[in-house]
Amino acid sequence: MNRFERLLGLKGEARLRFLDGEFQVLAPGEFVRCAVTGEPIMLPDLRYWSVELQEAYANAEIAFERHRTAKGRKK
Repeated sequence: MNRFERLLGLKGEARLRFLDGEFQVLAPGEFVRCAVTGEPIMLPDLRYWSVELQEAYANAEIAFERHRTAKGRKK
């Protein structure tokens, strides 16, 4: 998010493309939702996501559990 977005007061849910170590904003907004819990995650607080599944996660425990269950389904 840059300083102009803050000045314009963008609200709502963003659409992102998750990449290795970064994300690309496809549609601006203030937050994304955790793929597991549905809770909003403010973009500055977003730390955990899956490039393969293109999902955001609220914390490391949720991300690990989702990775473990998704990997188990592939076998």
